[in-house]
Amino acid sequence: MVRETLNKVKPYLGMISLQFGYAGMFIISLVSLNKGMNHYVLAVYRHVVATIVILPFALLFERKTRPKLTLPIFLRIVALGFLEPVLDQNLYYLGLKYTSASFTSAVVNVLPAITFIMALIFRLESVNLKKIYSVAKVIGTIITVSGALVMTLYRGPIIDFLHRREHIHHETNSESSNHQHHLAGTLMLLGSVTGWSGFFVLQSFTLKKYPAELSLTALVCLMGVVEGTVVTLIMERDMSVWKIGFDSRLIAAVYSGVVCSGLAYYVQGLVIKEKGPVFVTAFSPLCMIITCALGAIILAEKVHLGSIIGAIFIVMGLYTVVWGKSKEGPNIRTAASLTNIEKNGDNLELPIKNDTKSVLVVSSNVNGAHGGAEEVKIPAQCT
Repeated sequence: MVRETLNKVKPYLGMISLQFGYAGMFIISLVSLNKGMNHYVLAVYRHVVATIVILPFALLFERKTRPKLTLPIFLRIVALGFLEPVLDQNLYYLGLKYTSASFTSAVVNVLPAITFIMALIFRLESVNLKKIYSVAKVIGTIITVSGALVMTLYRGPIIDFLHRREHIHHETNSESSNHQHHLAGTLMLLGSVTGWSGFFVLQSFTLKKYPAELSLTALVCLMGVVEGTVVTLIMERDMSVWKIGFDSRLIAAVYSGVVCSGLAYYVQGLVIKEKGPVFVTAFSPLCMIITCALGAIILAEKVHLGSIIGAIFIVMGLYTVVWGKSKEGPNIRTAASLTNIEKNGDNLELPIKNDTKSVLVVSSNVNGAHGGAEEVKIPAQCT
């Protein structure tokens, strides 16, 4: 009886624990950036750790099934290595530095909506306004984007949850000088999420031609290291930025690489196999709540009314999109995908629930972060 109960609650415990792990990444990364960690170097070191973690599993489990690496596939991997490890990560860390950990965790929740929009553009999704689940996806996307706009354009008064009146009075005088950085940081975070969405769209096509998920993950991380190193050498001529000691900078690189790329890969894979990606996605807003609480307590971050209103809109939109995806059915194929199959004999749809291997690799490349939806991969979090 106890064992049966434990098996039932394990998926819930796993996902809740993972959200605490992601929230820790937001906090630790912000602390390391504030203490002088270069964001280019942090992105490179993170993927060095991720490559070291994933590569042995790829060599061990896919040594007999790994397909030949052709030039077209290699070029796609190069593009994937730029979209997520370089573009997404660097914009993400800059946005995190210019805003706050709690704000960043809230903005990341617009990922499902932006991924849905990009999937429509590339005809990986279809909308049938006669079906309530399609209407829900459209409405949820609009609500989510509206929440992001509210957080971008409106800050509002500071909400004092912990009653630190003196601290707030002192900080109020510098609000106008920080507004420009806050706006720039928000735009960088939205650019980061857009790059992340593009990564998933391109990954769906690449997996069809190179169905070795662990190997693809390792190669993407490796290319991210190479490309990120080149970008860092161009942008930062001072070689001292590469130096890290036994401090928060080293902890940030190792923690994000192991927990948010290695451990998250394993936990999300197990939960997706049992409960499906919609279950994983449903826990995304929990990370935002945990991060907001930890940020206010540990980092004394200011929480603005605009952030709270925007976060509420984003959560409402996210759950509306996820509800629409769940009602759509796990094995449904879009009209566009069926048309492509008839024309080209090639299935171009995103990985779905029953393809557990495809789901597994999509979960691993998220900055950790962050499960997926069923046709359009929506990570559980973190950039």
